[in-house]
Amino acid sequence: MRWLLPILAAFALLQPLSAQDRMPPAPYAYTQLEDPVLEEQARELMHTLRCLKCQSQSIADSDAPMAGDMRHQVRSRIAAGESPDEVRSWLISRYGDYVSYEPQVSSTTWPLFAIPIVLLLLAGMVLLRRIGRNTEAGEKGEGA
Repeated sequence: MRWLLPILAAFALLQPLSAQDRMPPAPYAYTQLEDPVLEEQARELMHTLRCLKCQSQSIADSDAPMAGDMRHQVRSRIAAGESPDEVRSWLISRYGDYVSYEPQVSSTTWPLFAIPIVLLLLAGMVLLRRIGRNTEAGEKGEGA
């Protein structure tokens, strides 16, 4: 009988996690906006936003419930008059820089842009030094 209590507690803890997938999709998750211009703006924006659950698909291409909720937010906010840039900023502030396929340079992302440049410069300097040494050694070997 003692083993029953931990099992019931585990089921009670797992229930909220499984309830997320049973929720009906948000109204604009799979329904387009009536105005074709606004829908085009929403679709263009959705192709530049990453699904946080899938990680390799945009929210426009993903079937994950999280992506459906994000599509709903994009369409709802654009229908309410927000610009795509305002919607993008809101999603980034809510989910972080990772949600965008087009990251902006900020105080938290600048190393992602700077480190590859520094590494390329260091590799170039090492390569130039080695080439310089090889040409010097070749010149000394020919003159002897």
